[in-house]
Amino acid sequence: MSFIITYIIIALVLFAFAGAFTLFGVYAERKVSAFMQDRLGPTEVGKFGSLQTLADMLKLIQKEFITPAAADKVLFIMAPCIIFVAVYLGFAAMPWGPGLVPVSLNIGLFYVFAIISIETLGILMAGWGSNNKYSLLGAMRSVSQIISYEIPAGFAIIAVVMITQTLDLQQIAAQQGILSTVTTKFLGYWDVSHIGGILSWNIFRAPHLIIAFVIYFIASLAEANRAPFDIPEAESELVAGFHTEYTGMGFAFVFLAEYAMMFLVSMVAVMLFLGAWNTPFPNFGSFALANYTTGLAWGIVWVTSKTLLLVFAQMWIRWTLPRFRIDQLMNLCWKVLTPLAFACMLISGVWRLLLM
Repeated sequence: MSFIITYIIIALVLFAFAGAFTLFGVYAERKVSAFMQDRLGPTEVGKFGSLQTLADMLKLIQKEFITPAAADKVLFIMAPCIIFVAVYLGFAAMPWGPGLVPVSLNIGLFYVFAIISIETLGILMAGWGSNNKYSLLGAMRSVSQIISYEIPAGFAIIAVVMITQTLDLQQIAAQQGILSTVTTKFLGYWDVSHIGGILSWNIFRAPHLIIAFVIYFIASLAEANRAPFDIPEAESELVAGFHTEYTGMGFAFVFLAEYAMMFLVSMVAVMLFLGAWNTPFPNFGSFALANYTTGLAWGIVWVTSKTLLLVFAQMWIRWTLPRFRIDQLMNLCWKVLTPLAFACMLISGVWRLLLM
């Protein structure tokens, strides 16, 4: 009985975190975009407009959930729940520090990648269930985009797995710092197992993993429908894409899933490439900075700060680059990213055999 209560508490904490991050993320995006466009952003509700997102949330809760008369009511109601739950469940296997993970799985990476893919089912249900041509077109665009960009993202992830030889996210994290039980080499030559810090992060364990990280990050933007890959939600063509017909809490769940997805894909990048919960500070002789800044509390700090840095990069890109056309989007995926990611995967195999 106690473990059931524990799981319920963990589920509630993760849900609260997703909600809190969405409130923070929407406010941060408004302020970041305002700064980049020489505006002020929210200023009226709360100090510096800090309560504006909370006011928006209260407004959404009070709005009526309208189901169009011609919609498939079952699919229409279920779709936002499936979209959010698919993203929400991905957090279950993500480690936040040494020994701190909601559910420890030896195939944690496979689980996260698989559960995120279910989001496409919810998106297609939303477009089809709305019985709206604009919603259906947005859903088809989104599904084709997500499925396409999962391929280079998957190859980039496999490139890391072939180096680390594990799908356990906690073990992948541990290999990138001073707690590693295996030999970690900087660019394949310099043993940095006892130095730790940024030198032992996966992105520097082999030169091609830098390329793999860039590929994964670009693909993650498409996975989360973020600009310049937000063609499924192009306001000038589709009003709002697959969620055009949603109001109130239905729209809120779709929005919640989008911002939770931003954090989740960034967190996966941190786990695979950027040292996970390990410190960026290495040991220098008697200055054992890595030893001092490694631990449970420090792990939470490092995971959160690195992930938020990537989230900021996503926001920066959104308000800097123009939206891709659908042909440009697919050309980039199939003609550039997929061949490069496949090459990274092959190089990882050769690297593992010859240099590790």
